[in-house]
Amino acid sequence: MLSSFYPVICTSRLKESRAFYTGLLGFKTTFEVDWYVSLSRPEMPPYELALLDHSHPALPEAYRLPVRGVLLNIEVDDVGAEWERLVTCEGLRPELALCTEDLGQRHFIVADPNGVLIDVISSTS
Repeated sequence: MLSSFYPVICTSRLKESRAFYTGLLGFKTTFEVDWYVSLSRPEMPPYELALLDHSHPALPEAYRLPVRGVLLNIEVDDVGAEWERLVTCEGLRPELALCTEDLGQRHFIVADPNGVLIDVISSTS
């Protein structure tokens, strides 16, 4: 039986990434060593994310590369308020401006220090 599932971002920017996810997205550090950081949000349901130094030998040698081509979806109640907080107040550069899609959602996209895209979404229905 599956007891946990969470993404692990392989990064060359461990400290900056921890600061991004804790400072801007509300994650808390639950475990940290110089090459790995475990993050969580304790609300129900709980959310987890980990950061791993891409050069660490815990990874097979052929895969010791920084992350590329990842999009994380974050669903929120009020995407307009998150736009105001993250883009207007915190100064994150939008990779995609706040818009409404034909699929019935409003969203915008920003990037973390590694170039991982964060798609902040709320349903319009």
